[in-house]
Amino acid sequence: MTFQQVASPRRQAPERTKARTQDNRIHNRSLVLATLYHQGAMTRSELTRASGLTAPTISALVGDLETDGLVAETGPREGSRPGKPANLVRIDDDNTNLVVLDLSHSDRFTGAVLNLRGEIVRRSEVALGGALGDEALALVFRLADNLMRLAPRRVLGIGVGTPGIVDETGTIRQAAHLRWTGLALAERLSNRHAVPAYVGNDINLAALAVLRFRETEARNLMVVSIEHGVGAGLVVGGELVEGEQFAAGEIGHVTVDDDGDDCVCGRRGCLDLAISAAHLQRRLDAVPESDRATVLAAAGRALGIVLAPISSALNLDEVVLTGPAELIDGPLLESATTTARSRTLTPISSALQVRSLAGDADLILLGGACLVLSGQLGIW
Repeated sequence: MTFQQVASPRRQAPERTKARTQDNRIHNRSLVLATLYHQGAMTRSELTRASGLTAPTISALVGDLETDGLVAETGPREGSRPGKPANLVRIDDDNTNLVVLDLSHSDRFTGAVLNLRGEIVRRSEVALGGALGDEALALVFRLADNLMRLAPRRVLGIGVGTPGIVDETGTIRQAAHLRWTGLALAERLSNRHAVPAYVGNDINLAALAVLRFRETEARNLMVVSIEHGVGAGLVVGGELVEGEQFAAGEIGHVTVDDDGDDCVCGRRGCLDLAISAAHLQRRLDAVPESDRATVLAAAGRALGIVLAPISSALNLDEVVLTGPAELIDGPLLESATTTARSRTLTPISSALQVRSLAGDADLILLGGACLVLSGQLGIW
């Protein structure tokens, strides 16, 4: 299967357009949904004050959102004063579903049906079995078809996390190990299922998931995965950073050892060779158990060397490591933390936290949910 190459490798500047009445309505609708999503159930009068919109506007919007099944009216707040208390309005979390796919695993594609809070309703997966190109795409469609059938409620949209470089249209510009180039996956899924579809780089989506679904106060953070090669997702000021060529976070081929082994990229001593799970496990298998901690600490030091300048340039508050827990947790994590902190100024090093979410299998699924919630409801 040959996909047409995307003409330009650079991000396109958005076109300037005049504001329309419909734009204002979409903005107000998103404002109401985001307010309820983040602040919880409110009366209409409370929602009016919190949003800054007028009471008639709130009344009309709530009515439309109830019709769409996105919000529901409940009874009055407990402990309300005597008289006729106002009813609360809340997001109807379970009345609408999201379908999300994770294409990051080397041996399978996984997916889930979620509610609007990111809670898993159903799961499904298909074995990859070495499929590439057309065959791999057919498996994506099979998984999406099955999840759409499993969804008990109306599906708001489809989110996909995939390896490779993905542009703002949901086109996979390149996913080399799946042999996809110029694959307009979002468009094809949307046409197939008649719902909006959103596609993003898998590690970028993991970073969104940490920001929005895992406990963190950081607004500047990075997620580093060593599961299949080495990749990073970067958030600055609470916003995902994808880069001009949609390739931000490609840290796996930064040189950390000038005298190191040859890498598939044509360079020597890349970070990928030092810390990716496959390479690291092979080195561990070749040494006695007593040397295991030394090997893992050396890998952590290599990672810390790369983290230090990135942390200094962006003043990162948090770096999250994902991948096999038996590799990350312990000497590798400790060494990476010590090295990164020792190579940065005190104001940066004292605030920098390096922590593990090794074994958290749902990060990319939750990141895909973020894409749909943002694209369809304006939440976040």
